[in-house]
Amino acid sequence: MIVSKKATDTHAMLAAAYNTGDIDTVLSMYDVNGIIVAAPGSPVSGKAQFTDAVKAILAIKGKMEIKTVYCLQSGDVAVGRSEWSITEGDETKVSAKGVEVMKQQEDGTWKVLIDHAFGAEAGLTV
Repeated sequence: MIVSKKATDTHAMLAAAYNTGDIDTVLSMYDVNGIIVAAPGSPVSGKAQFTDAVKAILAIKGKMEIKTVYCLQSGDVAVGRSEWSITEGDETKVSAKGVEVMKQQEDGTWKVLIDHAFGAEAGLTV
């Protein structure tokens, strides 16, 4: 299982989880009671909808990379801004600027509570 032990490592760990191609590994990085916006204008919550959203992302073949633009932490909550992409060879399949809220768990690891994959794109709303 891939876990993030520091809020600042969550983006890299999330990309590593996606790159396994294993849905259970990816879902382990999220609090599925939170919110994921895997497509512009389509926020979802709950395990079944999270699973569908993650499957849609995993269906995009290629390697995911997530660059942390910033990560601000206050106690057991952090907010991050990312620039991410999925590429295959020289082809960029998707790229966007996201916003994520992370929550530290009782065991000290971090999970993504809110993932708005397109949240920092100009002109987009939830």
